[in-house]
Formats: sequence, C-alpha cells, structure tokens
Amino acid sequence: MQKNFNFPMSLIAVAALASCSTMPQNSLLTDAHHSYDMARNDPQVTTLAPVELREAGDSLLKADNAMSKDESEATVNQLAYIARQKVRIAQESAQRKAAEQEIAKAASQRDHDRLAARTAEADASKAQVVAIQQTADQQATALAVAGANSERDRARIAKQESQLKDLNAKKTQRGMVITLGDVLFHTNKSEVNPAGMHNVQKLADFLMQYPQERVLIEGYTDSTGGETLNQNLSERRAEVVRMTLVRMGVSGDRIETKGYGESYPIADNNTPVNRQLNRRVEIILSDENKRIAPR
Repeated sequence: MQKNFNFPMSLIAVAALASCSTMPQNSLLTDAHHSYDMARNDPQVTTLAPVELREAGDSLLKADNAMSKDESEATVNQLAYIARQKVRIAQESAQRKAAEQEIAKAASQRDHDRLAARTAEADASKAQVVAIQQTADQQATALAVAGANSERDRARIAKQESQLKDLNAKKTQRGMVITLGDVLFHTNKSEVNPAGMHNVQKLADFLMQYPQERVLIEGYTDSTGGETLNQNLSERRAEVVRMTLVRMGVSGDRIETKGYGESYPIADNNTPVNRQLNRRVEIILSDENKRIAPR
C-alpha cells in the first residue's frame, strides 16, 4: 500500500514540537508521541484510518502546546492520555477495516466460487441435454434409416418372390430350384430352341438384378438311349444354358454346370409324358452365404 504523505499542518507541528530539545520531558507525552509515530508509519493506519489518525495528531499537538506553555502537569498528562487513546482508536479502526476487507474479499471469493460452480453445473447440464438430444436425434435417424431399409428390403423381397414365382421356382431342401422343361430343346438336341429362349431370358434378367446369386445348372435326360449318350447330352444341355446366360450378360464365374444323365428322375420313364418330365434342366440358386447344397 502507498503511504499517505499528505499530513495536515497540525501533524507537522507535532513533529516539530517533538524534536524540540528544550521542551520539558513528560513520560505520558513521550509515550503518546512514540505511539503516534508508530501509527503514522503504518500504511494500514494511514490508508484505512486517516481521519482518526489526524484527530490523534490534533490531540497530541494540544498536549505539546500545553507542555510548551508550562501548563500544569495534570493538564499535560490529560491531553497526552487523550492523544494516546486517539492513536489507539486509529490503530483499532484500521485493524477493523482491514478485517472487514478480508471478510468482504473472502465473501466475494465464496460468491465467485459459488457462481463458478453453478456455471459449471449449468454448463454440464446443458452439455448433458445436448448429448441426450444428439443421441435421440441419432436414434431417430437410425430408426428412420432402418425403417426405410426395412421397407426397401420388404419391397425387394416381394419383388424377388414375384419374379421367382414367374420363373416357377420351387423351394426345396436344396434351396430355390427353377426347372426349365423339355421345351428348351428338341429331341436329342442340345441347342436351345426359340420357344425355350424366352424362359432363359427371364432367368438372365433375374440373375442380372441379383448379382449376389450364384447358380448351379443341372442337366437331366430320360432313360431312352444309352447311359453314356444320356450323360453327355445332359452335360451339353447344362453347358448350353450356361453359355446362353453368359451371352445375355450374366457373369460366367457365377455359374457352375453338372450333368446327371438319366439319374434322379422325377417320374417313371414308362410313358411319353413322364419321360418328358425327366428331360429337364434345373437351376439351383445359392443361399444367403452363396452356397449351393450338393446332391
């Protein structure tokens, strides 16, 4: 703190009188001067109790004047006592005000701390609300996307089921199987005839829409003719269907072929109608893991 050097003339006079070596000595007055000097050199007193210190100086000047005029010792003692008490009042007033400042400072710090704590709490609550809102928004978006995806999935599945139905696909233990009957080929021939080409085109269109599907093309014949002839014929017919699909745009690496000849008939070969049922090509679609169950 900065010292207060703006003393009134009365205090200067007190200092001048105190330095006068010819002034008679008085122990109470000397003690009052000593106390006053201590207070005057205390920044806390000069800053916080300047009025009280000035009053103490005025009282001390009166005591010095009485001493210089040779007034009675009782008068000097009384004035010195009053000056000493006023010095004490100045000191105690400065101490009280300093304590009040400390209390006010502590209270201000407490208020600041409380405000900071409340601000931090409010910020945390706000952040929590924002986080909850963001989570809710994300969940709502996820649900909306899931709903849209689910709707698209349902539409896709419905469309696929409709297309499989149009291809006369049947669900079996091996998965979905599409059977292309004898209308594909002329008797003992492996070239697809124009009447059967339409069915192959529908199959190609389906496979182009679902590139994840893999297929196994299996060729079968009836029991007419030799076993070796029928085996070769079934293999050629399966391969012809594969090559036709490839020409229509289906990737060849998605297609496998197998010929079974007259094996695995679906009807007895004792009538022309039944033999026609056995002359067939079956297309087995892969499952969701791109696997095709073997025979």
